[in-house]
Amino acid sequence: MSGAGRLLDGKVAMITGASSGIGAAAARLFAEEGAAVVVVARRKDRLDDLVAEIRAGGGRAVAAAGDVTDPDDAERAVAVAVDAFGTLNAAFNNAGYATAGTPLHEIDDATYERTVDVNLRGVWNCLRHQIPAMLAGSGGSVVNTSSVAGMKATGASAAYVAAKHAVIGLTRAAALDYGQRGVRCNALVVGSTRTEMMEGVLQACPELEEVFMADSVQRRISAPAEVAQAAAWLCSDRSSFVTGTAMAVDGGSTAV
Repeated sequence: MSGAGRLLDGKVAMITGASSGIGAAAARLFAEEGAAVVVVARRKDRLDDLVAEIRAGGGRAVAAAGDVTDPDDAERAVAVAVDAFGTLNAAFNNAGYATAGTPLHEIDDATYERTVDVNLRGVWNCLRHQIPAMLAGSGGSVVNTSSVAGMKATGASAAYVAAKHAVIGLTRAAALDYGQRGVRCNALVVGSTRTEMMEGVLQACPELEEVFMADSVQRRISAPAEVAQAAAWLCSDRSSFVTGTAMAVDGGSTAV
């Protein structure tokens, strides 16, 4: 993983939801682009395998197993980054949880709470500890994963739609709060992507695959690596005048 002019040379990045899908793809890409990565998820065995893979390729990585819904775990993950690599100046808050196929009034309390806790409170917990670490250093860039469901109803549960709308609001508020203090904050409006979570949704509601594909003007579902590319750019200095945006990576779903 050597080479000059890589996108994220010198960056230390924390990536949540890194045990599979977009998060794992981002960890690999960020490392290839020169970043030291701290991977966060609940499944320690998968994180350990990912760290071993990145290190075997010449990259720098450590695991911080934990649940983003636990503020102590979020704080611990940031501490791992600072202890291992001296700073934190990039973060991709990507952990998510989704269900589909249940009308609003039939969503039970546990599903609602889990959906909001992972998708919204998880981002909140991470931001509260990532931003002070960035302010203590030379600033940084945060990318939060929202969704097409953060812009419109999609067939995902009402709880997911609400939480992903809120992620965009939280992102814009953070961008305003820290825009003059060297910390940028952006969101990705992610379209249907072939992830472990998506496969679970499609297994429960197979009819949604055609709906999700038809929603994209490209008539396809993206690969996790395609979303990771957008996150890497937003975490890099090449996007230095971009903050407070909700950037579509959705195959044109929100364009029509």
